[in-house]
Amino acid sequence: MIEKLSNLHDAIKNNVSSDDLIFIGGFGHLIPFYLTHELIRQNINNLSICRSGADILFDQLIASGIIKKVIFGYIGNPTVGLSHSFNRAYKSNTIEIEEWTNQSIIMRLHAARMGIDFIPSKILQIGDLPENIQFIKKIISPYTGQEYSAIPSLKPDVALIHAQQADKYGNVQMWGIDGDTVEGALASDRIIVSVEKIIDNKEIKESPGKTIIPSHRVTNIVELPWGAYPSYVSGFYSRDDQHYISYDSVSRNESELKHYLNEWVFNLDNIELYMEKIGKENRQSLEKGLCGVLDES
Repeated sequence: MIEKLSNLHDAIKNNVSSDDLIFIGGFGHLIPFYLTHELIRQNINNLSICRSGADILFDQLIASGIIKKVIFGYIGNPTVGLSHSFNRAYKSNTIEIEEWTNQSIIMRLHAARMGIDFIPSKILQIGDLPENIQFIKKIISPYTGQEYSAIPSLKPDVALIHAQQADKYGNVQMWGIDGDTVEGALASDRIIVSVEKIIDNKEIKESPGKTIIPSHRVTNIVELPWGAYPSYVSGFYSRDDQHYISYDSVSRNESELKHYLNEWVFNLDNIELYMEKIGKENRQSLEKGLCGVLDES
């Protein structure tokens, strides 16, 4: 097997280009914050980003000015409020949007994963549709005559995801809530994965059921402990709810948000600095939380 280990800078530089469509994984859980922040630090612009339910990582990307289009089912600050950078950008016409439903985004990714142009569905047939998807076509079943919506595929150029662990060959193991992460990753041409830890291939083989993305599909693996903070990673650390609450206040003001991006993105160009910024006491507290390190005593 081919080794897939890389450093963060090269993994992004060698696989992401301006005008790419990027799928960003995570669903409340395993959001690839630190991996994706590298897009901002490298100033890779004119990007389109997609996923079903997006949170404050999308807001940060939009605030950084590198995003031209957002394809989404939901975007906001989960359990807290709105995506203020998204709202400002949309009202000022500085980004394009494609608004779908969560389910239709997942179906679009699933179609791309299967290598087909569309997938039939009973959704998006009644009620109001956003202007951007009023083009949606219908198809008649050749077996029953039933009319379906033809949901078009969505094939990202690159997927950025975070998981619990992988080996150096790129066998990625993940457990807990995955949302559309697996569909989005396997729909994409290239997959870059950050993980909490690199483990031996022997350990991978001891629990093969946890391997949700096989090595032959992975482009690069980067070891980034605490790379999903402030979201959570089952078995490692809990969600920092206070960070999300504070971000709602900060992101309402563009100058405060610029300071936040300097403090949490631009000034933290290695994972050790990121962990130091999170704080030792805070990390220990989150490890003891509901989703943190399992008590094996």
